[in-house]
Formats: sequence, C-alpha cells, structure tokens
Amino acid sequence: MPRVLVVNGPNLNLLGTREPEVYGTQTLADIEAQCAIRAEALGLEVEFRQSNHEGELVDWIQAASKDFGALIINAGAFSHTSVALLDALQAVTVPVIEVHLSNIYRREAFRHHSYVSKAADGVICGLGGAGYRLALDAIAETLTGKSS
Repeated sequence: MPRVLVVNGPNLNLLGTREPEVYGTQTLADIEAQCAIRAEALGLEVEFRQSNHEGELVDWIQAASKDFGALIINAGAFSHTSVALLDALQAVTVPVIEVHLSNIYRREAFRHHSYVSKAADGVICGLGGAGYRLALDAIAETLTGKSS
C-alpha cells in the first residue's frame, strides 16, 4: 500500500481556534481523521506530522523519498519565506502536492508568492480541509494511474 506523508508547518496545530474566519473551524486532528478515511478508500496509507520548527520540516522532507511514495505539504507561513524548504523539496524524488486552507491570492500581497510552489507538482488552495482530500485523490491517480 503506497504511503503518503502529510507535512504541516507552523501554527497549523492551532486550527479550529486561530482565525476561524480565515482557516475555518476544523482542527488539524479533524482533517487528519477525514484524510485517513479517504486514504483507506483510495488504497493509500497516510501519516500526518506537524511542526513549528523549520529544521524539523526539512528533516521530514529529506527522508520522504526513502520512506514514502508521495508528499503533501502545507508549510504555512514558511511557504512564503523558506528557501530551505524549497531546497529540500527539490531534492525529493516523490510527487509533491502543496495545500493551503485559505486562498493565498485573496490575502496579503506577501502571501501571493510561495517557494514551495516552485517544487510542487500541484497546488490546491482556498478549499479548507477538503484541499487535503483532493490532494490525496491526485496522489492516488499519480501513483496508480487510476482516477477515483
């Protein structure tokens, strides 16, 4: 069963309480539970991780090619600032999908640029927690050649 690593960056541990008008009321645990159900239906195994520390995210990304068949990343604010994440993502040999809960193009101008996007095979933004499930659908199609 193909394994998918889902990496979440800073402040995503605060989902459900942090700016619900922007990020919604779902917690990261809610999104993880929904993704586990979707992954099982797609024949995938999913592992969620979250860190507020850039170096830890880099370590996880670097190890992804060895341990996982694909990577989904919501780097949070690091999307807009981290060349280190870009370098790590460019080094992996698995499909990468970038996810953002909010539509970064309807927000502050500094959020319109994402270093992560340069390394991602696809980007999903503005669809809340559903974006993660759509990323799983895309990963399943990429890995198996079959659409859901």
